[in-house]
Amino acid sequence: MLSLFDAKVWFYKKPVDFRRGVDGLSMLVADTLQLDPASGQFFVFRNRQADKVKILWWSDNGFYLLYKRNENYKFIFPSEHDQAIELTSSQLQCLLSGNDYRLQFKPAPVKPSHFF
Repeated sequence: MLSLFDAKVWFYKKPVDFRRGVDGLSMLVADTLQLDPASGQFFVFRNRQADKVKILWWSDNGFYLLYKRNENYKFIFPSEHDQAIELTSSQLQCLLSGNDYRLQFKPAPVKPSHFF
């Protein structure tokens, strides 16, 4: 089973109809993004008002559909020009917290050369 730290996270930047459930979002992933919805990757969707997020994730033998609604603020989303972008798990956590995910950068890999 993949965890959030192992799996890729895809953010679908265009607002979707939040009446869509697992089947509708799975078809969107397969048809529009040309990705496998049962791959264990996370697929994040937004609504038009920028106050709701749905996350589709396959684990072992079924789908999870996670839903978050903000009561006091709007999410900070990227522009809608591209269909989807890949996020790091840190960026996803930042986005879900209501912070600007773009400020969360992946640290550069470190190659240790000295061991003490």
